[in-house]
Amino acid sequence: MAKVGKKYAEAVKLIEAGKFYEPVEAIELVKKTATANFDETVEIAFNLNVDPKYADQQVRGAVVLPHGTGKTKRVLVFAKGDNIKAAEEAGADYVGSEELVSKIQGGWSDFDVVVATPDMMGQVGRLGKILGPKGLMPNPKVGTVTPDVARAVNEIKAGKIEYRTDKAGIVSCSIGKASFDEEKLLDNYRTIVDTIIKAKPVAAKGQYIKSVTLSATMGPGVPLNVFKLSAVSKEQ
Repeated sequence: MAKVGKKYAEAVKLIEAGKFYEPVEAIELVKKTATANFDETVEIAFNLNVDPKYADQQVRGAVVLPHGTGKTKRVLVFAKGDNIKAAEEAGADYVGSEELVSKIQGGWSDFDVVVATPDMMGQVGRLGKILGPKGLMPNPKVGTVTPDVARAVNEIKAGKIEYRTDKAGIVSCSIGKASFDEEKLLDNYRTIVDTIIKAKPVAAKGQYIKSVTLSATMGPGVPLNVFKLSAVSKEQ
């Protein structure tokens, strides 16, 4: 059996075995179990009853969390002409075209999100083998291929996150930091839960969401009551 740290072992004792928690209680527990010497990220993980190898069962998209994630993302925009100024005024960290393609091909990767206008995708496509495996390739499904680069940058800076199923049908993403108060985390939680429920593929059969877990970066998972997810309300 793998050894665990003393703090982690103490945190596990706070979670009742076999119990499935309501959102408010789960968030309180996650904050209590975030005992690292840094502001831990609060993550949510959905185990979905889908088979991502089939295109019609993939769950993917993007959503703006009302209170952001607590992390400022570095945005790179591929654009030209008037779109360069629009991206810069919106707060993009890097804006350019061919010169950025060459820089990335040379090994540079000091950015978190890539946005591109449709007319730039011919050049950006050459970076598929570099950006693709990192999940950074611009995609119209999540709003990162768009003629409205200013809006895209504003949304990302405001707390837009992307979500997608991995090979095992798991969707995991951040809903904030452990330093957030409970109400902010709860608002972000409601937003991502509602989004995942609405993103249910037509081809998905049976119970769509098999399990949901909340956790801090270094803390244990807190299981949630799946059967209450569709009834998320401000009274919880």
